[in-house]
Amino acid sequence: MKDTTIRTIVRWVHLVCSIPIIGYIYSPFEAIPDYAPLTRFVFLPVMLLSGLWMWKGHLLRRLISKRSA
Repeated sequence: MKDTTIRTIVRWVHLVCSIPIIGYIYSPFEAIPDYAPLTRFVFLPVMLLSGLWMWKGHLLRRLISKRSA
């Protein structure tokens, strides 16, 4: 795959995972326990990892390519 395609996919994953987090923050207090574990243990880590990949993924790819050579 091209780098632009991968970046677009990661960007969409990042945006889609941020929607439940915004709902978690702005939802009424009574509704929070319904989806708190899913938000804390799935959406937040995926959003953080995708954000880090968009920010510093080029360094990680460079480090992996040097090790394999």
